[in-house]
Amino acid sequence: MASTTSSDDDLTEVTNCPYYLVSRATLVITNVLRRKLSEAGIDKVKPAYLGVLMSLWSEDSLKMVELGRRAGLEPSTMTGLLDRMERDGLVVRAADPKDRRAHRIKLTKAAQRLQSRVLESVNETLAAVLEGVSERDAATLKKTLRKVLANAQHRLSSQ
Repeated sequence: MASTTSSDDDLTEVTNCPYYLVSRATLVITNVLRRKLSEAGIDKVKPAYLGVLMSLWSEDSLKMVELGRRAGLEPSTMTGLLDRMERDGLVVRAADPKDRRAHRIKLTKAAQRLQSRVLESVNETLAAVLEGVSERDAATLKKTLRKVLANAQHRLSSQ
């Protein structure tokens, strides 16, 4: 008996599974970016640091909670990530003068100087992995991924 689902709906074929495609693309792109950063001589900057760095390049000296929200990271993830970024000389924690319980995360001079080189590496990596993808399709991809991310975050928060 013939299947009533189209071949694109058959999740036993991994390349039809959106989860598989997103996770594999993420892993491979992360490896390409890691290599690009290393080739540019900025291997202290790890792909995992980019959300924090981009948020701080946009607005430096953020409270850890606000930084985590902007970077899309949980507080438990932020602590370890900031420890590694501090160790790598990219950020410092400073007491918040208005709230003794809070810390502000600030970029070091080294991290500020790396901004253009890091963004250049990110842009070159994205250009390479999106080669052959039209600007319209790339915009649709970003819009779709934002919606998927919002849906997943909503699902997490409603459980």
